[in-house]
Amino acid sequence: MRNSPAIRRDTPAWKAQVWISFGTAVTLCAFGLAWLPGQDIHRAFMVMGYVFCLSTAFALSKFVRDNETRRTDTPLWKLVVWGGFVLAMGLTGWGLWRMQVDATYKACLAVCWVFLISSVFTLAKTLRDNHEADLAQARLHELAARGAASPTDAA
Repeated sequence: MRNSPAIRRDTPAWKAQVWISFGTAVTLCAFGLAWLPGQDIHRAFMVMGYVFCLSTAFALSKFVRDNETRRTDTPLWKLVVWGGFVLAMGLTGWGLWRMQVDATYKACLAVCWVFLISSVFTLAKTLRDNHEADLAQARLHELAARGAASPTDAA
């Protein structure tokens, strides 16, 4: 492939760091929520809140990336995605704030929660970058195959 532009790919070390970070955040949240003192209903609320935040963070990341260069989604979908993320974060934060547990425990859960959301955005970006690099590589291979089969190359 002559004069083909370089395709930017993340290093294996970066990919490992991203997955380890995400796994660590999920594990810390799971342990913190599993041993959350209090009633089962409070644990259930917080687990639902964390899962809601996790799924809306992935959705928001995809929405932002899909609409990076041009708007591909409707304004109503934008409202749903952003509204869902804000609602998930707000309700989970409110539940954590109002929960009757030790302040140190709340702080630990809050840090784990922020770590989880941050690692979600990093993981989503890394997965999307890898997907786009694969698509670019496939396009280059297709162009090279067409160029090799072109009648002008035989001359």
